[in-house]
Amino acid sequence: MAKRKSRTQYTSKGSRRNVVNGKGNDWTPLQEVRHKQEAWMKGKKVFLTIENPVKSETAKPYIRVPAEQVWRKYEPYRMKQTHD
Repeated sequence: MAKRKSRTQYTSKGSRRNVVNGKGNDWTPLQEVRHKQEAWMKGKKVFLTIENPVKSETAKPYIRVPAEQVWRKYEPYRMKQTHD
């Protein structure tokens, strides 16, 4: 067998990450809805997960739908203007 060399310092090859992947984000459910709402207000394409209205589809208890179907199209608030 070959003899191992002794070194004063170890240099990592950098082949593996030291951070856990796929852990998810740290958003609470309320923050997640708020982020989706802000994106929807900017006109971005947002999807929501809702309960499936068709109860006979037992394999799909939840479905993804565009936010415009649930929240309707966003329209900024405009004060009513009266003309005399």
